[in-house]
Amino acid sequence: MDRRKSIQTMIMGAGASALAFYGCKSDVDMNIPSKIDTAHFGRTPEELERIAKLNAQKLFADHELETIAVLSTIILPPKEPYGGPIEAKVPEFIEFIAKDIPEFELTLKGGLMWLDHESNKLFNLEFKKAALEQQKQILDTIAFHDAAIPLDVQPLEIQFFAIMRNLTVTGYYTSKEGIADLGYKGNQPNIWDGVPQDVLDQHGVAYDPEWISKCVDQSKRNEIAEWDENGNLLT
Repeated sequence: MDRRKSIQTMIMGAGASALAFYGCKSDVDMNIPSKIDTAHFGRTPEELERIAKLNAQKLFADHELETIAVLSTIILPPKEPYGGPIEAKVPEFIEFIAKDIPEFELTLKGGLMWLDHESNKLFNLEFKKAALEQQKQILDTIAFHDAAIPLDVQPLEIQFFAIMRNLTVTGYYTSKEGIADLGYKGNQPNIWDGVPQDVLDQHGVAYDPEWISKCVDQSKRNEIAEWDENGNLLT
């Protein structure tokens, strides 16, 4: 299994949750609002104001953003046809998060400075201009750490890479490109054909024909069910 597949597996596993399915039970409360208030849908006015304020700020210099772009593509190489961190605007995402969480600023800026220092010391080049194998040689010294030691007491460069790796993966796999890469299509209805007939026969029970025709008609599985005012299933 390659690195990208491993990351996908971890994300899908971490994102899995127990789901509750409501089938054709007529006693479920279906008191659904007929109209949804969309005036503040998704973000409150206060959140929109804060987002606009953060977007207007510039935290990283152009050179730092270019280095972040290079580093993010090393952490998560692009993959056709979805693209990679650049197409998913991961560098912009990282800058936004760093502005939203000021505690990240010192570690991220210090880490970027450390990358250039090491690259200049070893290869007389800025990190972003070094060859890929040279960049990996530098990163191999900070990409792995002793899990028994709390991250916040480890050297700044190790903290830096851990944050960058997490933000890169998070930024990519919460983007349109990353979601397409995962193949995630959102919640989908299950196909249910009812309890098998041999099990029904074993227990001497049977479905009401009218009820089962409404609940297990796969030709209507994409249609929205309708109930009457008493909660009885109509279609």
